[in-house]
Amino acid sequence: MGKITILDEHIANQIAAGEVVERPSSVVKELVENAIDAGSSRIDVTIEEGGLQLIRVTDNGSGMDREDCETAFYRHATSKIASSHDLFQIRTLGFRGEALPSIAAVSKVELLTSPDSSGLGTRLVLEGGSVLERSDATAPQGTDITVRELFYNTPARLKYMKTIQTELGHVTDYIYRLALAHPNIAITLKHNGHVLAQTPGGGDLLQTIASIYGTAVAKSMLPVYGETLDYRLEGFIAKPEVTRANRGGMTTVINGRYIRNYPMVQALLQGYHTLLPIGRFPVAVLHVQMDPTLIDVNVHPAKLEVRFSKEPELMQLIESETRETLGRQRLIPSAGQPGGAGKRLREPLVQEQLELYRPQAPAAAERLTGTVGQAPRAPWAQPPAGDAPRPERPAFAAEPAPRGEPPAPVRAEAPRERLQPREAAAASGALLRTLAPEPETPPALPGFPKLQPIGQLHGTYIVAQNEEGLFLIDQHAAHERINYERFFDMFGRPEEASQELLVPITLEFTAVEAERLADKLPQLEQAGVYLEPFGGTSFLVRAYPHWLPKGDEQAIVEEMIEWLLSEKKQVDIGKLREKAAIMCSCKASIKANQSIGTLEIETLLDRLAACRNPYTCPHGRPIVVSFSTYELEKMFKRVQ
Repeated sequence: MGKITILDEHIANQIAAGEVVERPSSVVKELVENAIDAGSSRIDVTIEEGGLQLIRVTDNGSGMDREDCETAFYRHATSKIASSHDLFQIRTLGFRGEALPSIAAVSKVELLTSPDSSGLGTRLVLEGGSVLERSDATAPQGTDITVRELFYNTPARLKYMKTIQTELGHVTDYIYRLALAHPNIAITLKHNGHVLAQTPGGGDLLQTIASIYGTAVAKSMLPVYGETLDYRLEGFIAKPEVTRANRGGMTTVINGRYIRNYPMVQALLQGYHTLLPIGRFPVAVLHVQMDPTLIDVNVHPAKLEVRFSKEPELMQLIESETRETLGRQRLIPSAGQPGGAGKRLREPLVQEQLELYRPQAPAAAERLTGTVGQAPRAPWAQPPAGDAPRPERPAFAAEPAPRGEPPAPVRAEAPRERLQPREAAAASGALLRTLAPEPETPPALPGFPKLQPIGQLHGTYIVAQNEEGLFLIDQHAAHERINYERFFDMFGRPEEASQELLVPITLEFTAVEAERLADKLPQLEQAGVYLEPFGGTSFLVRAYPHWLPKGDEQAIVEEMIEWLLSEKKQVDIGKLREKAAIMCSCKASIKANQSIGTLEIETLLDRLAACRNPYTCPHGRPIVVSFSTYELEKMFKRVQ
């Protein structure tokens, strides 16, 4: 007699429940997704004790007739697909027919449903997957399904459930995701009689964001939109001052399905690039619409992961549109509102008060003689047809930069003439000489304000003003941004900068490091650093760019090599240029507690205004914070 037997339906469902029903949030996910697929405009979710005692989902969708009620609890029974061809055109959230039988196998279920508004419906009671009662009942159109005593017949699973608060957190998080994925549906979540989440429905995504994250966060959101032949991207991303300590604030939705996709998150972060501090993450809600034939959603038990057939194209769309959207904004946080928009604030964000026209003016500083060539104007910076020309503004109002910022490739431009500082400026010391050279790509982001210096605070912060209010500038962060963009561009032309050393520098490595470094020498050469083996585990530095910060050349080369060896994957030369530029900019910049004169402050502000991103240092820390005139007047009780 053979040893292999076919499991009965009940055991098979319990095994399937181990994959589909991991915890109470899994039950909520499956039931709410069924309600969405049923065309509901309102869904009410009620749970008790984190969902372990009770989960109830009520909707006003299409409901089921008497015949379908019991059939729905058979394994692989579904109305979503009928043939293998349908697997490649899935437009619904559910399709496998595993959820209901898996849930029923490990709980006590009661179903009340009606397919129309006649008031006649069906009631079905199951326990452990077996039907106990089937009867006619009075019911409104839609479905009301109640799950009690989850895992009552699998004590080992129940024993290892987390605390009520942990399980409740998982349920709440997923309800938030579904609400953001379907803003047209009014969703309510209650726990032990208390309302935890409530969205208005109506299709306004920004209103849904306000319901979940608060109105202050919603006010800081920026609309993003982009389209290619295969994808349409739309949603909202937060200004850089609104961040979280983890990736929980980022929601990605594909064809109405919330998914967890690491490449999409990385593309979004790359769009922010140096605008975010290290270890901080933005709040964002991205909706992507695409042909279902370009995506495979049948790759994960909980359908939280997908596979794209044209993934690089989508990642490029997300990165470029995020970068362009942020590039149109003035990103100066308000010092009068600590923590940015992360708190619920009564007063509007300062960015709303600071909204000015985007200037179109020459990039040359009037305080310094000389001229520079005009950079090509980005498409979004072109003035609308028929608009009267804007009045020219002083030097801070440089032409908007081409879309994006490092590490995007630098656009080729006509040779520029270097600014010749005035004789008085040349005599003001070494610091001014490091500030005076004109960056190779001087255009600024639109909206950076014209600032009048007042002085210096504690040798660290520059105090400035204009008609809008008071501004504080971190002098080290500002100089670091200026140097970063200059060094990044220069690392892109190593053949123009590398100089051979009269006395090569000898570097020692371990045997493993030396072997790995030998394979990475071409990448270093693309950044202008030339090494050659010198026997054993030694290498000679034969040449490096002549503009590396004086006295720190060897340290920078060693740090570049150390970073290169730490990268396990294929190294992108653009990323190497970026890392090297950050190293150089930090070492070459003025430090805190260093006094500078008025002329040096003016030069620093002019160079900062000419940067592609004058708002954050390369590490993502803010450069400028502001007190609006209104906030100052309110502090002194001049206004209410």
